[in-house]
Amino acid sequence: MPSAKCTLLKSAVPRRSAKSPVLTRATLASIRTIGCGLAIAAGVLAGSPVYAQESHAPDAALQRLLREAQAAVPGECGKPGIDRLVRILCSGRIRIGVRDHYPLFSTRSGETRQGYEIDIAQAVAGKLGVAVEFARVNAANRIPMIADDKVDLAIATMGHNTLRDGQVRFIRPHYYRSETIVVGPRDLGVANWKDIPGRTVCGTVGNGSNTELVSHDARLMLFDDAVSLPDRLDDQSCTLAAQDDSFFASYFTDPRFTGRYSAKFGFAQVAVNRNGSERLGRALDLMSQIFHRDGVFLASARANRIGTAFLEQQATVWARPECNSDTGATNPACILPALDATLKPTVFADSVTAFETWFASRTGIDVMLPMLKTAPAWSLFKDGIVNSLILVTGALVATLVFALGFGAALGSRSRLLRWPVRGLTVTLQSSPIVLTLVIAAAIIHAIFSYSSGVALGAAIVALGLANGSNAGQAISEAVLTLRAERAALPMGGLDLFSRALARSATQIVAFLINAAKGTPIASFIGAPELLSALTDITAFSSGRVSTYALLLIFYTGVVMAVVWLCGRFRSFLERSHAAV
Repeated sequence: MPSAKCTLLKSAVPRRSAKSPVLTRATLASIRTIGCGLAIAAGVLAGSPVYAQESHAPDAALQRLLREAQAAVPGECGKPGIDRLVRILCSGRIRIGVRDHYPLFSTRSGETRQGYEIDIAQAVAGKLGVAVEFARVNAANRIPMIADDKVDLAIATMGHNTLRDGQVRFIRPHYYRSETIVVGPRDLGVANWKDIPGRTVCGTVGNGSNTELVSHDARLMLFDDAVSLPDRLDDQSCTLAAQDDSFFASYFTDPRFTGRYSAKFGFAQVAVNRNGSERLGRALDLMSQIFHRDGVFLASARANRIGTAFLEQQATVWARPECNSDTGATNPACILPALDATLKPTVFADSVTAFETWFASRTGIDVMLPMLKTAPAWSLFKDGIVNSLILVTGALVATLVFALGFGAALGSRSRLLRWPVRGLTVTLQSSPIVLTLVIAAAIIHAIFSYSSGVALGAAIVALGLANGSNAGQAISEAVLTLRAERAALPMGGLDLFSRALARSATQIVAFLINAAKGTPIASFIGAPELLSALTDITAFSSGRVSTYALLLIFYTGVVMAVVWLCGRFRSFLERSHAAV
């Protein structure tokens, strides 16, 4: 979703946040505010000399705050743990996280950046009298970069919701507002949420709208940057795409795009680290008030050709006496509330929280299990485990079947059969598994409509071909060797082939295990296995480290079980015929 907001770096604990816009379950047209980032900029851009004379005006409060911070320079510059605003003034630079590919808001061409959020960032830096140092961020890493102190401020279309309030400090008032829209082919019959269950919707990692989509039983295919979405619509990797309306605004000015796609429906709505950032956050709050009141945001929005209805309304709000004061940013009558992104808890959520607390108190290690605490995450988690087990089983069966087929064909005396299969084997062995996966998916999708089952089937076929071709070559080499020894070992065709299986048992088992280990790559084409499910979960919840540690534990257990089973299978093959 395209809501842009300023966020002050908050706590030291980096948590993964959902995407920039915020979704509200109250209505499909829930609107998200993006004011944080822009708000910060607004305060920085300029102050009105008329209001600056009033001691309770935001202008006067901002001037006092900046004078206090400047008084600490250079005396406190060498001290550890200094106030973040003082540190910015000491270094003479402010690090601001922005996007590289977000039309009208923030784009980059070489070393040139432009857009509404870039204007705000530069205005903030100018107001503070420091240089701006841009850092590229995306929906997935905005909050972690703030929490890890890699940026001082994020102005990157991040919506303000109740989940993120515990992770970063948002600037108030917000600097923009937008909603998430679902875009797809004009002739596709999708009009509202009831048409979404079972469909795959493409979006971006870290997008707050992912929560809403998952709760309506959509399957997600996630990308790092929104700029990938129009291309994925064009090559039909995505049937639908969900993103802020502000992102798609520029695309809908293109007749070619508008002729093929339409907005189906809409739903839903930057920050600084909380540690040592209260003074910086306060300064940005005041700047945002001033920028709304004096029309700075509005003028920049018009210059960058983005919608201005929200900013026009906010200019009126912040000119009112009760809002145009140094307490306006905390006045509920003036500021917009954070969107309620609370998810339905599981029946055992309290027990999970109690376990997390107990474990942390005993070990000092923070373990977070978001997949067990909310209904959407728990549903994804269960489905992911089941689909992963199906995928692993399917990959093992496909590998064995293809191995037998390739082994028989490559070991055949018929050149008409042997040489085409040899060419296919060499091609498969020379191609990266990802390429094989993509080609298999493209062929299957050309035959069948995209679905989770089709994606799983494509992955099973690709893994079976890649590993089965190698195992089949090992079988054929054993066939050829045994055939050369046939004078000493008289045997028929089936007997020869079974002896070849026994002789190549170790190689067959190795490629079966390799197929099981490679199953997580199926997430690349949207197969809903556990890696894909956990990626979806971390898109709207915290606990990224614990979540992926659990993924590692799961696959380690699965592979260990496969190794044990394959060991038994090898023993069976070797006992069938004594290896010669």
